[in-house]
Amino acid sequence: MPLTEAGIHAAALRLIDEDGVEALTMRRLATALDANPMSLYHHVPNKEAVLRGVARMVGAQFRTVTLHNAPWQERIRLLATDFRTLAHRHPKLMAYSFSQPDFVQPDDPFWTALTAIVAAAGVSQPEVPEIAALTVAVVMGVLSAELNGLLQQWASLKFPGAGAGTDEATDPDRTGPDQDHMFRLAIDTLITGLEGRFAAGRNGAGR
Repeated sequence: MPLTEAGIHAAALRLIDEDGVEALTMRRLATALDANPMSLYHHVPNKEAVLRGVARMVGAQFRTVTLHNAPWQERIRLLATDFRTLAHRHPKLMAYSFSQPDFVQPDDPFWTALTAIVAAAGVSQPEVPEIAALTVAVVMGVLSAELNGLLQQWASLKFPGAGAGTDEATDPDRTGPDQDHMFRLAIDTLITGLEGRFAAGRNGAGR
């Protein structure tokens, strides 16, 4: 089968899902495609270009239910949840992609949907990109910590004044924080903050 850019990206994604971004090399990718390594360079210039292409391919898979008549709070909650579902479908790729400055593009389905929701919430046009950018930062930050295990680790830390009953050694049934609950908590906190910001803006206490 002749090599194509789409086929290269699909094969790279399979390798990343299996062993992570660090394990991906052009030679290993060529082996997976049963191709000469040099032939890949007729379609993609280097590994970084492959990773960008794979990230765009996965980003284009994002789908969310459009609830035009629902409150903006519910729309953001659903958008974030659907994005989390995509992140968990390809966790190794997404954990890497979140750290890349060009991961979010103006025509990405997630960004397009998010800015539409923010605008529908009554945010002034100049502020829409700011509010959307902060929302992306929160959602991706939480997901990054969740995917690499840090969120679970941090939420399991003891704190001053914690009773002995919270110690895992005395509670063998304790399995650690519920990540679904923690993600909902993060999005609810984000929404509460946005509600306060929007209310302040309407009352003339914006910037």
